[in-house]
Amino acid sequence: MENIFDITIVGGGIVGAAAAYKIQEYYPSLKIMLIEKEKQLAGHQTGHNSGVIHSGLYYKPGSQKAKNCVEGRKELVAFSKKYGVAHDVCGKIVVATEEKELPHMEKIFNNGVANNTEGIEKIGADKIREIEPNVVGIAGIWVPCTGIIDFVGATNKMAELVVAKQPLSKVVLGEEVTAIERDGEISKVTTDKNVYSTRKMIFCGGLQADRLAKKDGLNPDMKVVGFRGDYYDLTHEAEHKVRNLIYPVPNPEFPFLGVHFTRMVLGGVECGPNAVFTFKREGYGKTDFDLRDTVDALTYGGTIKFFSKHWRFGIDEYRRAFSKKLFLKTLQRLIPSLTMEDLKPGRAGVRAMALGDEGTMIDDFKIEYKENSIHVLNAPSPAATAGLAIGNDIRLMAEQHFGLKN
Repeated sequence: MENIFDITIVGGGIVGAAAAYKIQEYYPSLKIMLIEKEKQLAGHQTGHNSGVIHSGLYYKPGSQKAKNCVEGRKELVAFSKKYGVAHDVCGKIVVATEEKELPHMEKIFNNGVANNTEGIEKIGADKIREIEPNVVGIAGIWVPCTGIIDFVGATNKMAELVVAKQPLSKVVLGEEVTAIERDGEISKVTTDKNVYSTRKMIFCGGLQADRLAKKDGLNPDMKVVGFRGDYYDLTHEAEHKVRNLIYPVPNPEFPFLGVHFTRMVLGGVECGPNAVFTFKREGYGKTDFDLRDTVDALTYGGTIKFFSKHWRFGIDEYRRAFSKKLFLKTLQRLIPSLTMEDLKPGRAGVRAMALGDEGTMIDDFKIEYKENSIHVLNAPSPAATAGLAIGNDIRLMAEQHFGLKN
C-alpha cells in the first residue's frame, strides 16, 4: 500500500519545525513529513539571524507580530528550559545617543508597555553605564526579558520531538520540492530525488515563499526580495566591552533595527547586521550573484519603488558593507572606545523582505489558505522568537481548513 502522509510541511526553518511540532503534539496519530532542501534544518534565516529572543518592544500594538512575539517568547523560553536548548534571558538596553532620537525612543517604550513587555523601564546615562560600562548614551530603555538562544538547536529539538511522538512521521533533508500536482484529495510532491503522496500541505519556505506559492498555483500579491546583513565579531580581547545586548534607537524611516551588539549564547560577541540588497536570495558572500534572483527582484515594480524611496539609505549601507572603517564609525556611536583592531570579519545572513506592488514592505506576518494548502508568505523578524506561537496559529488554521482528526 502506498505510503500517504497526512500533512507535508515544506521548509525546515524554525517556523516549519514549530508547525510540525504543534500539530503532532495535538494530533499524535497523524503522519507528518517535514521536507528541507538543505542537508540540515535551520540552514537559512533561522540559522543566520542574531540569535536574539525578542521582547515585543518594536511591534505595532495589536499586530500579529506583537501578539505572537510576546506569547512565542514565553513559550520558547519554557520549551528551552524543558528540553535543554542553550539560552539565556540576559536582558538588553536600547540606547539613545542624540536628543533627536528621544521621541522615537518614547514611542518604542510605549509600544512595549502596550504589548505587555514585562519589566521594561526608562533609564538614564548612569544606569546605562552600570549595565554596560563601555556604552555612552544620554537615555535608554532596559528590557530585562530579552534573551539569547541557539535557534538551530531549538529547531532540531522540535523536529526530533515530532518523530519521537509519531515514529511514522518523517524529516527529509537534502531534497528540494520541484513540483506539486493535485489528484483529487491526494497531492503528489515531487522533489529532485523522490515523489511523495500527501493529503494536505503547509509551506514555510522563507526566502522561497513566493516561488513555492506559485508552484502550488497561488498568485501572491507580493515578492520576496533578499537583504543581506553582514556581521563583525569582536576579538577575544575586546569581548569584555559588551556584557549582553546593546541596541541603538532604530531610525523610524527605515525597516531595520540598526547595527547592534549581541553576546552569542554559544560564545563570542557579534556586531551588526547592516542591510544591503543581495543579488542572490541565499547568498552569504558580498559578491554572490544569481541571475534568476537578480532579474526576479529588479524587474519587479515593487522593488524599484522601494529603492526609489530609500536610495540614500541603500547607498550608505552598501558603503558600510565594503568599508570596515565606516562600520566601525557606526559602532562607535554606542561604544566610542572600539578600535579597528577590536573587529574581525564575521558571518552574514539574508532576510526575506516581502514587498507589495507599490514598494511597501509587508510588515506583519502573512499566512494564506488555498484548497488543501496553507502558505506562510511572510514571516519576518521576530518570527524565530515567535516560532512556537506561529506554529500554533498554523495548527488552528489547519484544524479549521483541513478538518484534522486523531
